[in-house]
Amino acid sequence: MKQAQRLKSVRYDIRGPVLRRAQELEAAGHRILKLNLGNPAPWGMSTPDPIMADVVQNLTAAQGYSDARGIYSARVAVAQYYQSRGVTEVQPDDVMLGNGVSELISMTMQALIDTGDEVLVPSPDYPLWTGTVTLCGGRPVHYRCDENNGWMPDLEHMAAQITPNTRAMVIINPNNPTGAVYAKETLLGMLDLARKHGLMVLADEIYDKIVFDGAQHCTAAALAPDVPVISMGGLSKTYRAAGFRSGWLAMSGFTAHDTEYVDGLQLLANMRLCPNVPAQHAVQTALGGYQSIERLIEPGGRLYEQRTHAWEGITSIPGVECVRPDGALYLFARLDPAVHKIRDDEQLIIDLLEQQNLLLSHGTGFNLDTPDHLRMVFLAPTDVLDDAINRLGTFLSTYRQ
Repeated sequence: MKQAQRLKSVRYDIRGPVLRRAQELEAAGHRILKLNLGNPAPWGMSTPDPIMADVVQNLTAAQGYSDARGIYSARVAVAQYYQSRGVTEVQPDDVMLGNGVSELISMTMQALIDTGDEVLVPSPDYPLWTGTVTLCGGRPVHYRCDENNGWMPDLEHMAAQITPNTRAMVIINPNNPTGAVYAKETLLGMLDLARKHGLMVLADEIYDKIVFDGAQHCTAAALAPDVPVISMGGLSKTYRAAGFRSGWLAMSGFTAHDTEYVDGLQLLANMRLCPNVPAQHAVQTALGGYQSIERLIEPGGRLYEQRTHAWEGITSIPGVECVRPDGALYLFARLDPAVHKIRDDEQLIIDLLEQQNLLLSHGTGFNLDTPDHLRMVFLAPTDVLDDAINRLGTFLSTYRQ
C-alpha cells in the first residue's frame, strides 16, 4: 500500500529515523539514555497529587461524551487564567479543550489554511507546526531567530517573508527548542506586523510558567487585544501531566468578521466528538490551585539546578557553545564548525546513539537550515546529565564525518 502523497514532504524528525534506530538497539539489549523528549514522568517528575485526586474523583462522571468544546468548569478555569494574565475579554465560550496542544494545532490550521496559503513559522521551531502547515496544503515560511541575540526573532527578516498569501504567524514563547523567552519589545514588534498585514497569531505558550533567573513571560494576546490571537497551553509541562493529553486554546481579538473561521473550528471540534473527558477534570485544579512549578524553577529548585548544571557542563566541551535558556526544558547547543565539521547532523546523532547509547535530537529536525546544533533535555537528575555530557564529550573528541 502506498503512502498518501501529501505526506511526502512532511517531516517530524524528533520521532523519526533516529528514534526508530534507538528502538532497534533497545530490542537488541542495549540500554539507551534518552534525553530527546520533554517527557517529565520517566525522570520522577510526577503529576501533583491534587490533580490526580480530582481526575480519580470524577471518573464516574466522565463516562460519556462532553460538550465538543470541553466541560464548562475547565473552560471557565482557562478563561479566568487568561483574564488574570491580562487578556480580560476571554470568556468560557472563547475556550476550547483538546487532546493536547498537538491536536489543537492541527484543528486551528485545518480551519484556516487553503492550498497555497503561507504561515510564518520560527526557525528553529517545534516541528509539528511546520509539518501541520504542510499537511494542510499550506506553505510554511520560516523567519529567522537570531542566536547572536539570544535567539530573539529577527523582525526585519520576518517582515521580508510576508506576502499576499500569508495568513498567520506562529509565536512559540518560551521557545522550544532554544529556551528563549521573548522580550516584550520583540513581541510588540511581531504583533504590530500581524496587525499591519491582517494576520492571525497562533501563540504556543505551553512553557509559560517555566522561566528562570527572573525572566518574564508576556502573554501575546494581552499585548494586542485588537489582533486575532489563539493562545495555547496545557497540562503536559508545567503540571507534569504529559500522558493526560489535555490542552486548551483561548480566542481573543476576534470580531464579527471572523465568525466564519470560528464556525469552522467548532465544526472540527464537533467532528472529533470531544476531548478526553477524564483529563478535563484536572484543568480546574491545575490552574486554580497551588502552583508547584514555582519551587522547581527558583534557585535551589530541581529544574533550575538541572538547567544550570547541564548548561555549564555542555559548554565545557571543546567546540560546543550554548545560549543559556531562560525558559522551557532544553539546551540547544551549537557545534563550532571550525572544530566539528558536520555535514549531516542526523547522521551525527545516529552515530552518537550507536557509539555511546545516548539519544539526543539534531538541529535540522527543528527546521534549522544549518547542521551544527543539537538539543538535549535537562529533565534528568544532575548525575544522569553528567553521564550524558561525558558521553557526548568523549564522542565529539574523536568524531569525524
